[in-house]
Amino acid sequence: MTSTTWPVYSPFAREHFGRGKDEGREEGKAEEAAKLVILVLTARGFTLPDQTHTQITTCKDLNQLETWATRAATIQTLDDLFA
Repeated sequence: MTSTTWPVYSPFAREHFGRGKDEGREEGKAEEAAKLVILVLTARGFTLPDQTHTQITTCKDLNQLETWATRAATIQTLDDLFA
């Protein structure tokens, strides 16, 4: 038997293992983006209500989180984040 860089050997296992890694990578990016939005808002002196914190941390849409991160740097009120 030869060594492989994959921890799994069957084509079925390779497909599903790879898919799981990709999905995990995307979730990780969304979590980091949510942390960034919260970091920027708190650094700017905003106090986040629980509902706002939950809305940001449960969002899995990376494009939306990037939009919020951009807005977080310039908004005047917390309501402007979601406008």
